[in-house]
Amino acid sequence: MFTIRENDFHRIDLNLLTVLLVLYREGSVSRAAEKLHLGQPAVSNALARLRDMFDDPLFVRTAAGMTPTPRAETLVAALGPMMEQMQQVLFQPPSFTPATATHVFRLGMSDWVERWLMPELQACLSRDAPGITLQVSASDPFRDSEQLLQREFDLAISVGQSTVATLRREKIMSLQFCTLWHPEQLPLETPLTVNDYVGNDHALVSYRGSTWSAIDEQLALQGLSRRVRYVTPFFSSLPAMLKRIPVVATVPAGLAADWVAHYGLRCSPVPVETPEIVISLLWHKSSDKDLPLTWLRTVLSRVIKALP
Repeated sequence: MFTIRENDFHRIDLNLLTVLLVLYREGSVSRAAEKLHLGQPAVSNALARLRDMFDDPLFVRTAAGMTPTPRAETLVAALGPMMEQMQQVLFQPPSFTPATATHVFRLGMSDWVERWLMPELQACLSRDAPGITLQVSASDPFRDSEQLLQREFDLAISVGQSTVATLRREKIMSLQFCTLWHPEQLPLETPLTVNDYVGNDHALVSYRGSTWSAIDEQLALQGLSRRVRYVTPFFSSLPAMLKRIPVVATVPAGLAADWVAHYGLRCSPVPVETPEIVISLLWHKSSDKDLPLTWLRTVLSRVIKALP
């Protein structure tokens, strides 16, 4: 963290430093006044204040014009680059060029969102913004707001609903659930019936280790229940497990095409009512005007909407 002595700046008018630099460049009070759109008396008064501030004549009148003293030479050499940088920071519009940017984004998402989203997103970035680096951290709907508030990442691809006052949530799309199994383990037909659904063991993903979900609430309304044989906070192990044991798993429908293609699974709509999965982008309000993050949100929205 930088350190400044605040009281020192109470004695300095930064406008005087501009006069110093222009006087040095022009070598004349009248030409400096013209460039600064000031009267000659105003520039002469500014020079007097500069001389008092630095306890040095700064410029001496000669036949060739206003000749800088060694102290003025030293000040201009040090202040010139600083004033140029300040001018650039204050007045040059911020910009972000994806094709040449070298930026690191920290993203939060669950493992199924990563499996569903990241291959297509990385292909897009490799093509259009090859200098961009993504760092993914694990999150879940119960913690992503807290993690953002703690600045563990810059943006979350969230399936949660609640939003605290200091965060923004932008809904991108909704997904349904589907149920999958391997036909060599369970010779079931599609679409699944409720009896088939409750008549077989289940593998369940729960971020909190619970064996009860909204699906069980719907089954209970019909006087039914299911047997949960395996509970995990991760989706990644399920395809191989379904291939080896006779269980069904209900997962976000965005995973179905990949799992069916690579693991030979069968897929069916869930035979009971299930809530929608709302895919949102979640970020801190302080980043609303951040150009790199605004660009990434636009890319994410486009890629997510194009996914199966």
